[in-house]
Amino acid sequence: MRLSSSLLLSAAALAVPLSPAPAQEAEVSGSVDPTENSDDPESANDIVVLGVIVYRNRSDAAEPVLTYDSEYFQRFEPLTAGDALKRVPSVTFLSDVLESDGARLRGLDPGYTQILINGEKVPGSNVDRSFFLDRIPAELLDRVEIVRSASARRSGDAMAGTLNIVLRDGYKLDGGYARVGGLRFDDGKLKPSLGAVWGGQVGPGRMLLGGNIQGRYNPKKKSSFRFGDSPENNTDYATDEFDNREDQDDTRNGTDYALNATYGIEGSNTDVEVGGFYVRTDRTESERSREYSDPTALTGPVGGTVGGDLLTDNSQFEDIDQHNYSLTGKAKHRWAAGETTLRTGYSRFVEDVVSTETEIDFDTDEDPPAYESERTLQDIRDREFSLGLEHSISVGGTTKVSFGAFYQDKDRDTDVSSAEAEDDLTEAFRSSYDPFGAGPGELNPQFEEFEAVTGGLNTIEEKRRDVFALVEGDSAAVKWEAGVRLETTRMAIVDLTVDPEFSESRSKSSLLLPSASAKISLTDSDRITVSGARTNRRPRFDYLSPALLEGELGDNDLLGNPDLKPETAWGVDVGYEHKIGRTGVAGVNLFYRKVSDLVEIANTGLEGSEGEGTFILQPQNSGNGKAWGIEFDLSTSLFMLGLPDTGIFGNLSLLDSEIEDFAGTRRFNGQPKYVYNLGFIQDIRSYGAAFGATYRKQGSARDRFVGEEVRTTYGADLELFVEKRFGKWLTVRGVGSNLLNSAKRETFNKFDTIEDQLDRDFDEYELESEKAGPVFQLIARAAF
Repeated sequence: MRLSSSLLLSAAALAVPLSPAPAQEAEVSGSVDPTENSDDPESANDIVVLGVIVYRNRSDAAEPVLTYDSEYFQRFEPLTAGDALKRVPSVTFLSDVLESDGARLRGLDPGYTQILINGEKVPGSNVDRSFFLDRIPAELLDRVEIVRSASARRSGDAMAGTLNIVLRDGYKLDGGYARVGGLRFDDGKLKPSLGAVWGGQVGPGRMLLGGNIQGRYNPKKKSSFRFGDSPENNTDYATDEFDNREDQDDTRNGTDYALNATYGIEGSNTDVEVGGFYVRTDRTESERSREYSDPTALTGPVGGTVGGDLLTDNSQFEDIDQHNYSLTGKAKHRWAAGETTLRTGYSRFVEDVVSTETEIDFDTDEDPPAYESERTLQDIRDREFSLGLEHSISVGGTTKVSFGAFYQDKDRDTDVSSAEAEDDLTEAFRSSYDPFGAGPGELNPQFEEFEAVTGGLNTIEEKRRDVFALVEGDSAAVKWEAGVRLETTRMAIVDLTVDPEFSESRSKSSLLLPSASAKISLTDSDRITVSGARTNRRPRFDYLSPALLEGELGDNDLLGNPDLKPETAWGVDVGYEHKIGRTGVAGVNLFYRKVSDLVEIANTGLEGSEGEGTFILQPQNSGNGKAWGIEFDLSTSLFMLGLPDTGIFGNLSLLDSEIEDFAGTRRFNGQPKYVYNLGFIQDIRSYGAAFGATYRKQGSARDRFVGEEVRTTYGADLELFVEKRFGKWLTVRGVGSNLLNSAKRETFNKFDTIEDQLDRDFDEYELESEKAGPVFQLIARAAF
C-alpha cells in the first residue's frame, strides 16, 4: 500500500503539467542515428531536453567495443557510474542492496576488470586493485565504453575486459545546464541532488567546468538465522539445530562532492589538453545488531525481568573520509614523420576511517555483564604517476605503425591500528538500559594505546616500464590491428609488523602480451569482430604482505607471499553485430578465457596457531581455470511496427567457468550463471513527455574459501520514470528505483578446519537477508 501511494504521488506530480509541447518540439525527429559523429560541440539544450530516444552506439574501432552515451542512461537518473552500468551487458555486482560499487565484468571478481577514467587508471582503497564505480557521479559522464578484448596500446590488466569511463570535456558541450532535485528513501529520509555543467570557448581553447553534490543514504534492514553443528553426513546447507537470531539496522549516510574541469586548444599541427577531476566522500556507516536466543521473540536481556531472550547488543560506527583526484595532460603533434602523442597523469587516493565496535554480552554468568569495545584507525595513501609516449606513422595506403612506451610509479602506504577497552557496565546504564533505545555505542569507553595490527603497517612501491608496438589497417571491408606489449614490473614491499628479517621483499616480473583484432563488414548492416589477446591480473596487496594473520581463515592462519606472480590468461572474443534501420543495433558475442598461474590458497603443511588440525595457509600460483559465455544485446526503436517513438532495450549474458581448488571443481567465486536487463522508453512528442521502465535480474552466485562458503541471490530490480519537457530548456523527471523491494539473501557455511570443510562438519550455518526499500527521485534539469 505504501509503494502504491508513493507511485501515485510521483506520477501525479508530473502529470499535472502535461500540456501539449510547443510546435517546434513536435517537429523533432523521434530517433538518432548513433553512427553519425560530429566534431561540433553538443548544445546544452540537447542534453537537458532529449526529445529523442538514444540508443547504443556502433563503434568503428577494430576492437570489440560497446559504447553508451550518457543520454542512454539519463532518463533513469543514475546517481553513480555504477548505477549506470547496471544496464549494460555482462556487468554484475555483489554489492549491498541499493549500491553498485565493485563492477564484475562477465561476473568475475572486480580485480579482473580494468577500470579506466578517460583512458587512464586511477587508484582506490581496495586491496585487489579494483576501483569502486560509486566514486564517480553519473552527472560527470560523457559516455561509457565496454572493451571486451585487449590492445597493445593499453595495460594488459584486463582479463575480463575494460570499462572506460569518459568524462565530459570542453569539446563536447556548448552552454550550460543545472540539475536540481532530491531523493526520498523508504524511511522518509530526504537527500539533495545538485549539479551544474558549463562548456564553451575561453580564449584560444574550449573549457568545461562541472560540479556535483549528491546526498547518499541507504537504510538497510538485515536479519540472520544461525544454526549450530550439523548432523553427520550432511552435504549441503541442511541443519535444524537453531542457535541464535540476529536483527540488524544498517544505515549508510553521507554526501559526495565532485568537480570536473578540462581545457583544450586545437592548433593546426598541435593539440593540447589538460584536465582533472576530484571526488570527496564524507560518509558514516552505523549498525545496531541484537542477537536473540529465540527465532521470533523481542524480549529483553538474558536474566532480565522482562524475559531473557536478548543474548548480545552490538553497535558499530564508521566515520569515512575519502578523497580521490586525478590530473592529466595530453599533447598531440602532427609533423612530417607522423603523429606523436605525449600523456602524463597524477592520481591520488586518500582514505581515513575511524571504526568503533562495542558489544554487551548478556549470555554470561558475570554480574554485571562486561562489555568489550574496539576502535580501529585506517589510513590509506595511494599515489600513481604515469607518463606515456606514442608515435604513429603511415607506411603506405591505410596501414599505420604505432609504437611507444609507458612508465608508472605507484606508492601505497597503509597504516591500520587498533585499541581495545574492557569494563563493567555502569549502574546508571544498567538501570536505564532499553534494548530498543540507546545502544552500547553510547557508553563512550576509554581505549588503551593504539597499536598497529598485524599486516597493517606497510609500504608498497611498484614501478612499471612498458613498451609496445602495433600495426593497424583499414580497407573497405576489414579494419584490423595486431600488436604486442612488454610489461616489466618491479615491486618492493616493507611491512613493519613482522620480524625485521622478513619485513622487506623485492620482486620483478616481465610479461609479453600479444593481441590482435579484426572487424569484418559483411554488408552495410552486418559485421563480425574477432579478437584474441593475452592479459594478466596482478596479485592482491594483502596477499603480497609477508605478515602472518592468525585465525584469518576459520581456525587456520594466513601467511602472505611476496613472491606471487601475476595470473595470466589467453582469451578469444567472436562477435556478430547487425544494424537495424538508422537507430537499432543487435549483437551477439562469444568469449573464452584460459587462466594460468591462478592464485589459490594452498596448505603449507605447517601447524596453525590453534594447534592440531589447523594449518598455516598461503596464497600460491597453484591453479588453472577457464571462463566462457555468450552475450546478447539489443537496442532499437519499433519503427518496423510503425512505432518510431517506442524504444526497447535488452541484454542477456549466460556465464560459466571452471576452476580447481582444495575441495574440487567450482566456478570462479561470485560469478552468476546469468544476468539480463529488459527495458523500454515511450516518447509522447505531442505532449513533450515520456515514460519508461527497466527490469534487471542476475542469477545466484557461490563463493568457496577456506573456512567459509557463501551462496548469494538477489531479487529482481524494477525502475520506472516519467518526464515532462518544457520547450527547449527544462525537463522535470520522476524516477522510482528498487520498486520490487529487492532482497539480497546469503547462505553461509562456516567451518573450523579444512578437514571439517571436506567432511561437511559445520561449525555454523547462517541464513541472512537484507532489504532497503524503494527510492524515489524528483529531478529538474534546466539549460542556460
